[in-house]
Amino acid sequence: MFRGRRGFTLIELLTVIVIIGILAIIALPKFSQTRQKAYDAAALSDLRNLLTDSESYFATHQEYPESFDDLPNARLSQGIEITRFNRETTDGVIVVHIHLHHKNSPHYFHVEYPVEDIEMRDR
Repeated sequence: MFRGRRGFTLIELLTVIVIIGILAIIALPKFSQTRQKAYDAAALSDLRNLLTDSESYFATHQEYPESFDDLPNARLSQGIEITRFNRETTDGVIVVHIHLHHKNSPHYFHVEYPVEDIEMRDR
């Protein structure tokens, strides 16, 4: 019957492996940047939710929360860490000062609510 080649040669297989390796080298930096953006987006989303919860607390108690523990309904995404959450007076204005970040991100988010906008800073 048919006695042609039944498989690939070693050179052909190695060539395919090299091409796949080159494509992986090109794609990995983009994948890493995408993960970084996702970590920062999760932290920013959690910070906005904390600000909403702080406003709800203010509406109920006529003061801002002193700590994260004062917000019983607040939930953080996996990997998000709060490094600072306190109520303080800045230039005669009572503000909620929050720093939070994702544990795998080189950035953190900072806000003095309601005085300042949210800022992303390097850790």
